[in-house]
Amino acid sequence: MQAVSKKREDLFRLYRYPRPRSASMLASWPGIGNVSLITARYLKDKLGAAEIGEIDPVNFFEPVGVMVEDNVVEKPRFPESKFYYWRDRETGKGLLLFIGEEQPASKGYEMVNCVLDVASRFKVERIYSCAAAITRMHYSEKSSVWAVATKRELLSDISRYDVVLKGDVRIAGLNGLILGMAKERDIEGVCLLGEVPGYATQMANPGASLAVLRVLSKMLGVEVDLTELSRLARRSEDEMEMMAKQATAAFIDRFTEPIWEQEEEQEDEGEDEDEDEDGGSDKFGTN
Repeated sequence: MQAVSKKREDLFRLYRYPRPRSASMLASWPGIGNVSLITARYLKDKLGAAEIGEIDPVNFFEPVGVMVEDNVVEKPRFPESKFYYWRDRETGKGLLLFIGEEQPASKGYEMVNCVLDVASRFKVERIYSCAAAITRMHYSEKSSVWAVATKRELLSDISRYDVVLKGDVRIAGLNGLILGMAKERDIEGVCLLGEVPGYATQMANPGASLAVLRVLSKMLGVEVDLTELSRLARRSEDEMEMMAKQATAAFIDRFTEPIWEQEEEQEDEGEDEDEDEDGGSDKFGTN
């Protein structure tokens, strides 16, 4: 494992030092459909994971403004990048969660190194990340989950779950980068990608997160109540359906003409033809 430099060690703070028998880690940053963040935050809340540390944001983010509440300026707020910990009392296994509110515009490689430094301290055996897989699926279809791993030997293990092995894919951002850097340190890594429609990449997609969390919870061997996330996914589907109907209606209004307007135009054209015919007969009759 890579040694932690003194300089990089100053970039994060740990408040507690649990000593699990063995540990896994889920690292999460925002991405398309917010699939990763929704998954990590829901898992943290349902397990009741405790905050144990954070990465100092000053080294990675530069505030460009402030919030004003009731005419009073608030202090500059930095995006949070925090560590959480939960232990299974029955097995003694630990789960380390890292949740970053934003991906830094620069120094992403350095931030990932900080996350991996903490993972090494807790002797994390496998790191998980989540992302979105953009497809041509319809919004009403259930998302499938794609999976990739840092070692070919892991593929037979993860293929036992309800996942799709797509072969060649590209995972953008830190949710993908962390697996490549984990591989450099010889730490196992798995990424689960929930399918999202290509036309709705700017919308949060709890349905994709639900599909991912169903697989992830089985891989981690933890029980998670998915009732609330299921409700959120159904609500999101209803919103997408409404937006699709509105978009269709707008398209029809813009590019089609109502039948009654077509009939009025035809009647007007008929009157014009009658006038031309009458005028023509009068003209020829005077010669």
